[in-house]
Amino acid sequence: MATLTETIATGRQVEGHRPWPRFIVDAGTWNAVAARLADGHSALAGLWGATDGVHMAVVDPGDKVLAVVSLECPRGTFPSVGRVHPPAIRLERTIADLFGLLPEGAPDARPWLDHGRWGVRHPQGRRADAAGAPTDYPFLAAEGESLHQISVGPVHAGIIEPGHFRFTANGETVVRLEERLGYVHKGIEALAAGADIAHAAKLAGRTSGDSTVAYALAYARAVEAALSVAVPPRAVWLRALMAELERLANHFGDVGAVCNDAAFTLAHAHFGVLREIVLRAAADCFGHRLMRDCVVPGGVAIEFDGDRAARVRALIKELGERFPALVELYDNTASVKDRTFGTGILSQALARKFGAGGFVGRASGRDVDARRWPGYPPYDELEFKVPVLSTGDVNARVWVRIQEIGESLSLIGQILDRLPAGAMLAEIPAGHGEGLGLVEGFRGDVLVWLRLAGGRIERCHLRDPSWFQWPLLEAVIEGNIVADFPLCNKSFNCSYSGHDL
Repeated sequence: MATLTETIATGRQVEGHRPWPRFIVDAGTWNAVAARLADGHSALAGLWGATDGVHMAVVDPGDKVLAVVSLECPRGTFPSVGRVHPPAIRLERTIADLFGLLPEGAPDARPWLDHGRWGVRHPQGRRADAAGAPTDYPFLAAEGESLHQISVGPVHAGIIEPGHFRFTANGETVVRLEERLGYVHKGIEALAAGADIAHAAKLAGRTSGDSTVAYALAYARAVEAALSVAVPPRAVWLRALMAELERLANHFGDVGAVCNDAAFTLAHAHFGVLREIVLRAAADCFGHRLMRDCVVPGGVAIEFDGDRAARVRALIKELGERFPALVELYDNTASVKDRTFGTGILSQALARKFGAGGFVGRASGRDVDARRWPGYPPYDELEFKVPVLSTGDVNARVWVRIQEIGESLSLIGQILDRLPAGAMLAEIPAGHGEGLGLVEGFRGDVLVWLRLAGGRIERCHLRDPSWFQWPLLEAVIEGNIVADFPLCNKSFNCSYSGHDL
């Protein structure tokens, strides 16, 4: 079989698309790329619409190739990728909702983000007024004796984002789970269109609040690639420092949340304390608990003096002293292990098919991390391991987080030891170009693609790792009991906001 590079080389390469190539292809090549996804030779990194057609980011792990292929859609249709590769289905439904571009042969034509309450249809494409009242959503059927349905959400008991879960169960055993999301769609990509680079940076950082550093960094790297901007070394290293602090805070919160849903409230409280310690240190050093608006195109927008470095050193020392005892507490509590071992197993084959990244993929044998490949500075100069397990259950997803916490503590120490002096920010010119940014957030790889013209955004697409993780949550709960859903859900901790855009 031809390689990905050979397959897409028949298309026309777009000038000014960096750092990886983009090719405008015909329907035949588009289908050939989809076939590579279906047989596992390539992985889907993103699929999005625009006024001029559809775009698909594809990774070939074996050949270390990342590329974007684009198909013009003059008739408003394109060959469905989801027809042969299920991970693309929800992305295609989103393209149809936002742009009115219809995937031909798609196995699922239901709306996804559009709940019929916008007042318009296809708001980013061939905009049209929406008539009539919202219709009922046709959930998929499940057949069999003694089945009943349980409806959960979109409003939940905790202070969390909205999402609807429809369980079909036989007694306590889940036969099918189907999600309905889109309740926190905020039109972030439409708001970015026409915005200047600085304003769009603020929007990117608010795509998913718990990943504001990851999104801001992916956006900044896309802008810098499009305009060939060199970022000062000190800013590059400070970005990594903030990214690892963000990873720490979220992993502490996630491990505690899993413990809480296993009725181990003591561990939940202690992990919550560690998360709060990290957030307070972030506020002291960067002016905001989530470090919002600190990473900007061209560098960073904060000062970082010796006192702040000392504050971070004190933080990692305290965490290094307190964290091991909590790991031992988790590992030696039989009632927790009874709930997490063997629960919500994600097979390696399914994780590979959906290209699952982050702790979800790494707990099911996927040895992937965007910091290592495709890679970006300063991680090419830092020593760290990517923890990978194979059992794919709730416990494995917790343990990957635990091991990543240790790696992040080490990375922060290395960054502080080697932090260079110098400028913090490079000038961003008002030029033209296209850029793709891919960085490792705490959930997995965050992708940002954009097109710039005269210092303004023509199109910006932001893809959360949750797009490829939410469907897997449906899969892992099947055959488990309803009471184990909170554990499975927390062990995934997918983003609603990042997914719903």
